[in-house]
Order: sequence, then structure tokens, then C-alpha cells
Amino acid sequence: MSDLEQQIIDCDEEERLLVFEEFSNEDALELGLEIVQEAKRRGVSVTVDIERTGQKLFHHAMESTSPDNDEWIRRKCNVVRRTFKSSFHVGLILKRDGVSIRDKYFLDPMEYSAHGGCFPLTLRGTGVVGTIAVSGLPQAEDHRLVVSVIRSRLK
Repeated sequence: MSDLEQQIIDCDEEERLLVFEEFSNEDALELGLEIVQEAKRRGVSVTVDIERTGQKLFHHAMESTSPDNDEWIRRKCNVVRRTFKSSFHVGLILKRDGVSIRDKYFLDPMEYSAHGGCFPLTLRGTGVVGTIAVSGLPQAEDHRLVVSVIRSRLK
């Protein structure tokens, strides 16, 4: 099995396991702050965004980030809202299949970015209800930051 195929399997598993029983506005605040603290611990700067059912519940841009990070988040979140998969997962599938997001899903790459960093906010028994996103690092690192904090929070 190739490394790419293993990464796709890992993404499937993350999306299956990282599911919340409930998710309140207070949960969004706590999770957002945990992501910011973990970024600080790692010595990196990111923009963090959490949205549920169309309402932005948390947004913070750390020092040395820019409006470009907000734009990356918007485009990555559009991918998650459309596919119900992490933006990293979709990017890996596109890479495996050797196609662009425009070719596979007929989506405008100026509106949809299949780069790592946005993860579906999933409620057990309901499904995907929002997004948890990070921008500022290479895409695999953005993805790992989000997933590691979600995983820690759900334990």
C-alpha cells in the first residue's frame, strides 16, 4: 500500500472517530483556545476558525498571520461543507486520482481549496454541522494540528 493510500485510510478513520456527542458555543470557545494554545506550544502562528450551522462561533488570528489565512480558511471550509470530508482528505483523493477539484467536482478553485486544515464538525446522530479550521502552516501540519487537538479534547 502506498503512503498516499495509507493517508486516505487514516483520514477516513479520523472522520469516523472524531465525532462530538454535543457541541455548544462554549465548547467552540474552549476548543478554539486549545488550538491556539497548542499552536503557541509548537511555536507557530495560525488563524483558527470554528463554525456551526452557518454561525461563526470562534475566530482568532495569531500574530504574523494575514487576511490571506482567512481566505484560505473560507475556501477550505467550502470543501468540507460540500463533501463532508476534511479538506486534507479531499486533497489526497484528488492527488491519488490525478484530477483537479474543478475536474472531479466541477468546483471553482477560487472558491474551494482542497488543502489541509479544515475538519468537519460532526455530531453523533446528526452528521456534519460545521467546520473547525486552521491556516498558516503547510497543509499536512494544519491538518495534524486540528486533528490532534480534537482527538485530545474527545478523550
